[in-house]
Amino acid sequence: MKNSIKTAALLVAIMGASFAVKAQTTSGTTPASNSGSNGVIISVGAESGISVGDFRDAHKWSIGGTVQADIPVVNQLYANINTGYLNYFGKDNVFGTGLRATDIHTLPVMAGLKLFPVKYFYIQADAGAAFALNKSDLGYDKTAAFLYVPQVGVQLPVGGKNYIDAGVLYNGSTKFSSTDETSKINSIALRVAYAFGTK
Repeated sequence: MKNSIKTAALLVAIMGASFAVKAQTTSGTTPASNSGSNGVIISVGAESGISVGDFRDAHKWSIGGTVQADIPVVNQLYANINTGYLNYFGKDNVFGTGLRATDIHTLPVMAGLKLFPVKYFYIQADAGAAFALNKSDLGYDKTAAFLYVPQVGVQLPVGGKNYIDAGVLYNGSTKFSSTDETSKINSIALRVAYAFGTK
């Protein structure tokens, strides 16, 4: 598992570096969605969601914050890297035991692509790793799980190179515990962020 964590972190770092190099060579492009901004766009946002599937048997909802960098690649297409913190709240009286399920504190680290097929509207797909920050409290046998996050949203200009970025996304992961189906994150979430261009 330690090797897979190191591999995931290395892949994210390599992707981030290659995207940054690519962005520098394509700085003349102007994504249709961003009113002439051709630099990196940073967004800081809040995210909240509801659990679905087997995951909702023990965890009901989530809240947290994320930071994302969108790096222009070609017209209308960005590469992105993002991270943050998400807390998945445990249910009371889980499985009829009278006990409350332990919250899951996660650190997601991902990279992906963000495409604007029409002005202001985007489709995004990210993948990476979710790290369980309180693994020992949860009894998990894995520190990290593979995380995939498809998303659709809008990025609306609010003046200058500033934007409101709002998206609906799905958080899905592999299991943190090989024997527990409820350790596999499944949630539908809303992310609302303030974004600003750097150039």
